Amino acid sequence: MKTILTITFVLFIGMAAQAQEAKIDTNIAEVEMADTKEVKLESKTEVARLYKFKNSRVKKALAFTTKRNKAKMA
Repeated sequence: MKTILTITFVLFIGMAAQAQEAKIDTNIAEVEMADTKEVKLESKTEVARLYKFKNSRVKKALAFTTKRNKAKMA
C-alpha cells in the first residue's frame, strides 16, 4: 500500500511540474553601431634593427652572467 501511494505521489508531482507554463519574455533591444575608423599619423621616423635570428634581444638579456654563476671548487 505504501509503495502504491509513493508512486502515485511521485507521478502527481511530476505531472504538476510539467503542467506549469513558463513565461518567456521576448524583448528585443535594437542596437545601432556606427562604423568609424580613427587614423592617427605619426611624424616620427624611427630606425628599426633587423636581427638575423628571432628573439635575439630576449636571448641576449637572458644570457647574462654574474660572479656567483662561476663554478666553485669544493
